Amino acid sequence: MPNIKSAKKRVKVIKTKSLRNQMIKSALKTYIKKFETSVTAGDKAVATENFNLVVKKIDQAVAKGVLKKNTAARKKSRLAHELNKIGA
Repeated sequence: MPNIKSAKKRVKVIKTKSLRNQMIKSALKTYIKKFETSVTAGDKAVATENFNLVVKKIDQAVAKGVLKKNTAARKKSRLAHELNKIGA
C-alpha cells in the first residue's frame, strides 16, 4: 500500500479506470453474443441490425482507448465475414 499522497490517488484513479474499461468490455461482449445468436438463428435482417450496433460499440471502445485500432478492425472483419455467410 502506498504511503505518498499522490501514489494513493493514482491507485484510486487506476481502480476507477479499470472498472470503466471492464464495464465497456463486458457490454461489448454482450453485443457480440447477441449478434452471434442472431447469426446462428439465420435471420439476416436482425443480424444486420445487430452487426451495425456491434460495429458502433467497437468503434466507441477504440475511441475510449479500451481496444486497439487493429484489434477492432480484426473483430469487425470477422463479424462481417460471419454476416456474409448467412446470405451464401
